[in-house]
Amino acid sequence: MTKKAEPVRKQRSESFLGVHFDFHANHDCTEVGSNVTRKMIAKMLDQIRPDYVQCDCKGHPGVASYPTKVGTPCPRFVRDPLKIWRRVTAEKGVSLYMHYSGVIDFDAVRKHPNWAERTADGKVNDRGATSVFGPYVDKLLLPMLKELADKYDIDGVWVDGDCWGLALDYSRHARHAWHKATGLRSLPKKRGDRNYERFRTFMRNGFRSYLAHYVNEMHRHKPGFEIASNWAYSGHMPEKPTIDVDFISGDFTPQNAFNHARLEARIIAGQGKPWDLMAWSFNHRWREKGTSTKAIVQLQQEAAAVLAMGGGFQAYFKQKRDGSIFPWTMKLMAETAAFCRERQSYCHRAKAVPQVGLILSTDAYYNQCAGLFCPWDGIYKPMEGILCNLLNGQNSVEVVMEHNLNAAIDRYPLLVYPEWKVLKPALKRKLLAYVQDGGRLLVIGPEATRHFKKDLKVRFKGKAAKQAGYFESNGWMGGALTQLQEVVPLKGARVYAWMYEQDEATGPRTPVATIAKLGKGQIAGVYMDMGERYVKARTAAYRDFLNGLVRVLFPKPMVEVEGSRYVDVALARLNGKLMINLVNSAGPHADENIYTYDEVPSLGPLTVKIRLKQKPQSIKLQPGNRSVRWEYWRGTARVTVPRVDLHEILAVKPGDARHTA
Repeated sequence: MTKKAEPVRKQRSESFLGVHFDFHANHDCTEVGSNVTRKMIAKMLDQIRPDYVQCDCKGHPGVASYPTKVGTPCPRFVRDPLKIWRRVTAEKGVSLYMHYSGVIDFDAVRKHPNWAERTADGKVNDRGATSVFGPYVDKLLLPMLKELADKYDIDGVWVDGDCWGLALDYSRHARHAWHKATGLRSLPKKRGDRNYERFRTFMRNGFRSYLAHYVNEMHRHKPGFEIASNWAYSGHMPEKPTIDVDFISGDFTPQNAFNHARLEARIIAGQGKPWDLMAWSFNHRWREKGTSTKAIVQLQQEAAAVLAMGGGFQAYFKQKRDGSIFPWTMKLMAETAAFCRERQSYCHRAKAVPQVGLILSTDAYYNQCAGLFCPWDGIYKPMEGILCNLLNGQNSVEVVMEHNLNAAIDRYPLLVYPEWKVLKPALKRKLLAYVQDGGRLLVIGPEATRHFKKDLKVRFKGKAAKQAGYFESNGWMGGALTQLQEVVPLKGARVYAWMYEQDEATGPRTPVATIAKLGKGQIAGVYMDMGERYVKARTAAYRDFLNGLVRVLFPKPMVEVEGSRYVDVALARLNGKLMINLVNSAGPHADENIYTYDEVPSLGPLTVKIRLKQKPQSIKLQPGNRSVRWEYWRGTARVTVPRVDLHEILAVKPGDARHTA
């Protein structure tokens, strides 16, 4: 009898929806495979119908959950679970990727202390981190990946614990590489030491070489084998992709997940690679025992933040200690998958329409970040706050890095430089040339504005200091506890807003925002920090202050929304149509004391104004191809959207010159 041909499996560039399983197997796993069955996996795949599955093969403990011949396997296997996963996914035409912990491997460090990353005092680190300069990559990582590719025919790997697992390394391997690269023998230990930043750059380059080595070797070994290094080329590693990873991916935090997804989706979307983001299906505080599975609308809202930016989506579910799954939780993923699939043809791989560009400075990030590739010290809090503020003003915002500005910077009507302390001369020249040619630049924060004080046409008085004050916005006073830089406006600078000592617009005051012409364009400065404050102490006055200034600089955005402040707008083009994503950002997702929520209040009715040169042929509400009331007059279409539960898309089919009003 002829064996039935297996369906063709999708490459990651073609994939949209996935589900991730892992359990970080360890020496306590003595019944692996006992409850992993074809029926269990087939039922899950039929419920969710994903394009791909990622499942466990080796987590941070370093113990393999399949019977490896080259690594450290679990103590006992009842059956080989990975064979079953591969067999069933292949029969269903579903790609299979491995969850594999890279730099972090506690077992390898325990067995081979010579492989370990070491602290400045020469001790083996307590984080289970291997040295990227040592033999681990060739002695264990690559042999295991080749075993997985050859024996199990897996489609690729999602490498966890990689860039974010890196720290300063004082092992003999790192010392030798440092001496070879620089001729120096001493290794700096702390900020302020000579060559400290040079050593940090050297460490990052060491990781890049390590990553390129295993990516290139696996591509040679098995063409078509696809690789992502978790968080590489994301907000953790915000730089131009130069290594041939096949896709970009990362798992955003379980708490405050919606806001993290908003930020990371906008960072990754402009990197020019296939990408997805992974939500956790459960919530808890770090290092706290016990988790709670999220509600359906909670996970769907997190997915909407990713879909609106054109990305793929996956969610992380735990496996049991025997490698089986928790079947009851699959109803959560099934409902979320259906929600995503309904929107796929209107979102996936859509390209953003440039409106507001929020600048992520790679140099400033690496200079200010306490770690090497870890933003866990709160470095993104100011940018996250400013992003949320801009989105609350219904601005369509992209996060852009300098390499994204090299081509056609003038495609952005407004650029925002948000509270970065560092500005390299090349980027400053680029931004000033953009303004001279007619662009609008908004610089926020005392440190950032100091770089532009000549162009802002202000004189700085002393140093910035933390103080309380009150600013006026739209007839209301708003309280601010912030770093404030006092300035004196010079000729050509117009004061947009003042900071007062008292809670009324009288008495002593200092400019808190100014606007100046520069060439054909305009540059504005805000002389207080406001990003982190918006995260921790949000007020309507902060929102209206910033977005009022934005509207002065950018008076005619393509889309304006009336009816609610809790609508995120994301403009994109797909298949010749303008796609206007409307995402409901309401709900308690930022409250760390609320683990799960099963209700998000609906928004609407909304009025959406769309500036278009020609009358559109049609405007439909998607998914569902629903009709909406709209009219077109003198370059503006006005659309009534009855309600937004979580995520609605206005699909605008363009008109032609014959329909010009």
